[in-house]
Amino acid sequence: MKKLFNSAETMVDDMLDGFVSAFPQVQRGQSDPRVIIRGSADRKNVDEKVTLLIGNGSGHEPIAMGFVGAGLLDANVVGDVFAAPSADLILDGISEVTGDAGSILLISQHSGDMINGRAATMMAEDLGIRTVPMPMYDDISAAPPDRKQDRRGAPGTMFIYKILGAAAEEGQPLDALITLGEAVRDRLVTLSAAITPPVSPLTGKPMFELPEDEIFLGMGVHGEPGVGRVKTGPLRDLVRQMIDALLADRPMQKGAQVCVIINGMGGTTLMEQLTAWEETRTTLAEQGIRAIAPMIGSYVTTQEMGGFSISFLEPTDEMLRYWLAPSDTPFFPQIRMEAT
Repeated sequence: MKKLFNSAETMVDDMLDGFVSAFPQVQRGQSDPRVIIRGSADRKNVDEKVTLLIGNGSGHEPIAMGFVGAGLLDANVVGDVFAAPSADLILDGISEVTGDAGSILLISQHSGDMINGRAATMMAEDLGIRTVPMPMYDDISAAPPDRKQDRRGAPGTMFIYKILGAAAEEGQPLDALITLGEAVRDRLVTLSAAITPPVSPLTGKPMFELPEDEIFLGMGVHGEPGVGRVKTGPLRDLVRQMIDALLADRPMQKGAQVCVIINGMGGTTLMEQLTAWEETRTTLAEQGIRAIAPMIGSYVTTQEMGGFSISFLEPTDEMLRYWLAPSDTPFFPQIRMEAT
């Protein structure tokens, strides 16, 4: 199938050339061109704050390179398409942005990311660089509630990026940030629904097969299988089924308020995403739960995969304040409270 790039060998670096030339918030690091750091105008003395970074495979943009900037990430280490960056490359990123206050390496829980990320933090410690790995997971289709630690990272991890990024910008110390991140993770659930497969830019072939009248419920960001298939029908019915599963996994009392992320997978129109949000908002309202401060858009993508995910965070007052805090990055939106 058709793709737009110069060559398979240069597609990632060509993308990064365009990214850093387009956005003043970011620049390439000195250690390696695959390390994306904050632009010079926004690089505080690294000793003044705990720095936050993540390594991940490309092909999911705008996450995570699009979230580098004030109030969010200090660096993103970019791997090949759907492949975690090496431990050595992640170490380059850690070394470049970590000062005396230390750093947190966010790791979306997938096998390659976990192996290479943990190895990089151990190598950093051997060099006397204080850095702590923080696994992120939220996909309820990957494991039951009593095995949360075995779940995959999914789009709801963006709550962790933003809340920790804002808290770090405010000067919170490393131990407090880890405690906050773990608390966010414990309050976080995500479920996805895929309707069409993505096409791999490496092979030019669809990454899975799905009949026209079926939807994959629980699909992972790399096309990993989830909880099963359902028949196509009104979006309202699909959203209700997804919300039932999310609330069964993490119940909320009547009167609760919940921050919501509706994430398009890359091939999902804004019309579809906004309809999914409205169905989410009204379904929660029927159960006495108020949906607030939504983030709606295609931020964690898998090329042109069709579908969306719903993520819930029942925030504390502190978490909500950080979720709403301003940031300045190429692609993370300003979250607002207007929705009721």
